[in-house]
Amino acid sequence: MPPAAPRPPLPLLLPLLLLAAARPAAPPHRPTFTCGGVVSGESGFIGSEGFPGVYPPNSKCTWKITVPEGKVVVLSFRYLDLESDNLCRYDFVDIYNGHANGQRIGRFCGTVKPGALVSNSNKMLVQMTSDANTAGSGFIAKFSAAEPHERGDQYCGGRLEKPSGSFQTPNWPERDYPAGVTCSWHIVAPKNQLIELKFEKFDVERDNYCRYDYVAVFNGGEIDDAKRIGKYCGDSPPAPILSERNELLIQFLSDLSLTADGFIAHYKFRPKKLPTTTVPPTTTTVPATSIAKPTVALCQQKCKRSGTLESNYCSSNFVITGTVITAITRAGSLHATISIINVYKEGNLAIQQAGKSMSAKIIVVCKQCPPIRRGLNYIIMGQEEEDGRGKVFPNNFVTSFKTKNSKILNALKNKTC
Repeated sequence: MPPAAPRPPLPLLLPLLLLAAARPAAPPHRPTFTCGGVVSGESGFIGSEGFPGVYPPNSKCTWKITVPEGKVVVLSFRYLDLESDNLCRYDFVDIYNGHANGQRIGRFCGTVKPGALVSNSNKMLVQMTSDANTAGSGFIAKFSAAEPHERGDQYCGGRLEKPSGSFQTPNWPERDYPAGVTCSWHIVAPKNQLIELKFEKFDVERDNYCRYDYVAVFNGGEIDDAKRIGKYCGDSPPAPILSERNELLIQFLSDLSLTADGFIAHYKFRPKKLPTTTVPPTTTTVPATSIAKPTVALCQQKCKRSGTLESNYCSSNFVITGTVITAITRAGSLHATISIINVYKEGNLAIQQAGKSMSAKIIVVCKQCPPIRRGLNYIIMGQEEEDGRGKVFPNNFVTSFKTKNSKILNALKNKTC
């Protein structure tokens, strides 16, 4: 018997496989986002132009999303960083049902991500708008298709045209409303009638600025010209609301964390001409467009600060120290963002917080008086708009902030006015 053949060498393929395994993996592909587009499929991502770089100023980008017929679009923001403003008037992302003339699901800005947004069909439109002054990375969001029955408990909203009716949050009254839900009710009365709205029960996650879960009520139904009446959360029902004309829009949004009982509300149509004694109080919030242009007489007054820190402290609704980080002239007024150093008297001033930094929006009614300049530190005393923006008139006390002022301000903080 011939001797056994020697063991054959390893196949030549093995060294090649080992060599391939030793090579570094290819770097992950980073998607490039452009201004808008048409996207479709079971799922995908959209993002602001240039993300994660700073988005460009003065732009309007539109994305049209389509998922397979018979399904609905679910949009989840993975990241959101747009100029922060209580009413989202400057830089914002709008989400609409459908691709044309659809009901707006919501408008978002700042850095607080909304919960999952659900369309009522297989089409959704996303539109991002920026003004001349921008600061932020924009957004990235994932869209996906879902069966309507998969989110059946979260469906809500719609068009209400009967002379009276009710609507409520999903799951009411059996259990808490779900996390990550958005609802829009559009109430439409005949042209010669108004709408009276009353919340019977109300329990929505509490937050000083209603950033997480909230109900927003608008005069009008087309978002571009709708005026926000108020934004509500907590466990106290808003005061009864009477519309200015024949349409009201009510939006409810919950984020992805805490939930609560929710609400039930009732509406009815009323004749347009109501006796003044029967008109209920509308709300405690002033619409965004209500800031009057400063009168010429007011702004022609000599700009001279009067009094001292002590004499002006109690007559001011808010007292802060901070650095002016943006200053933009609009209709004769100066709209400024203040990076806050310290708050001595808060009142109803809306203070935004991102990490450890805090900021507030103020309006200097007459842009030259009192004078403030970007990059400088000030003590600012003033009043507030009812939507939380600070308002500074020529007779309000504003002066440069120096460290030595802190001692006086801390003493005033403990003073009973």
